[in-house]
Amino acid sequence: MEDLIPQTAIDTVAQHINFRNSKPYGISIVSVPSNPETPHFFEIVPFTEIDQMNWRVYAVDGSQASKTFYNGLSIGLYRGGYVCFENGQQRRMNDNDDPVVYGKTYLPQNMLITSQDHLYAMYQELIDSLPVKNFITFLDASPEDVFPYNVDALVAGSLSTILNFCQEILEWSLVYEIALRPEVRPGDFILRDGTLRSLNIRQEYLVKLGQFLASKGIIVAAVTKNSPIKMELNYTFRQIDNYLQEQLKSQYPFKQADPRYQKLCCWFEVPEPVLAAAYGRTGGQYARKALTGGRGFGLFFAARLDYVEKLQNYDWVLVDISFFDAVPNVAGSDLIRDMERLLSIFYNLTRLTQEHYILGYPYPLVDAHNLVSLTSAFFEGEIVNRVKHSMYYNQQMDNVDIENLFLDIHSRF
Repeated sequence: MEDLIPQTAIDTVAQHINFRNSKPYGISIVSVPSNPETPHFFEIVPFTEIDQMNWRVYAVDGSQASKTFYNGLSIGLYRGGYVCFENGQQRRMNDNDDPVVYGKTYLPQNMLITSQDHLYAMYQELIDSLPVKNFITFLDASPEDVFPYNVDALVAGSLSTILNFCQEILEWSLVYEIALRPEVRPGDFILRDGTLRSLNIRQEYLVKLGQFLASKGIIVAAVTKNSPIKMELNYTFRQIDNYLQEQLKSQYPFKQADPRYQKLCCWFEVPEPVLAAAYGRTGGQYARKALTGGRGFGLFFAARLDYVEKLQNYDWVLVDISFFDAVPNVAGSDLIRDMERLLSIFYNLTRLTQEHYILGYPYPLVDAHNLVSLTSAFFEGEIVNRVKHSMYYNQQMDNVDIENLFLDIHSRF
């Protein structure tokens, strides 16, 4: 049988991946103390001390799910929420007495879509929700000013467009909600899954949020394992990995005496040429290192926060740290990085990353993800099946009619 995809197309893909995966950017593998764009190595927080901290960490995440059936009926929903940990223990954020769920979540009421009017209702419900209403009030602007796309443009797109928008706006609103909680104190962390950037909120308003968080002494960072930056830096990661294993580790003055627990972590600021290659000409604004003319209020750093030998770039994360934490005089013309503060931030993050099943990734973000994740099993069982049940018992609809409404025609062929 003749191949459906020409071999030349396959070879082109492989060649491009190899090229992007092997690019040297001339990044020094030896640390220069005053240069944030060189790797900075440090000894991990001892495992026995990871819960000995006098600050809390909050983690925010969101999720969405949707399904369209053959007759034009669609169900779509999004959810956002957050968790809090202190001294290694999760703290209750909700007013429930649930013995398992300690985090706080928000889930909309409008999830049925049979016409465009339902998409407008979904948007309006978001704007009227308490977290978003409070966030917009804080920004002291109308939604039309805060969001670069008006409701008509959002609704004219696909269902995923409006769901993406709603999920992200809710997440940012929850960051603001956390900052207002009475127990929050200077030195606390707020972690977000992803970046400190947005295509759905104008930069000046994200900067205003960043300034507010900094005024309260809250450290804010976004963490992700998924980024085009990692492909660009794969060669650099390998070079650092080899240098660490073959030279640095044998001569490093470890405080930990037991060789089994001697771990070196690493961080460095991502240089602009890497950002330009990762995001391309159209994405340059997204990765811009400035509080104007860009999309957010952070600086990208690559970091390995729980080092184990012979692991690959999967264990590196991208950390988007607030400009106001990394550059103390960002409001002026002095853009010198606060190296001591950056080291403190990354050092403390290693308290959250020493779990073998999530190596190098903060466990509070894993818990936040588990709290809000709309898995296929949840979507089918908690949403679709309950809607069917209500239609049968409360609306007295015929069971055959109900099943026909929710028929997935693609699964039949």
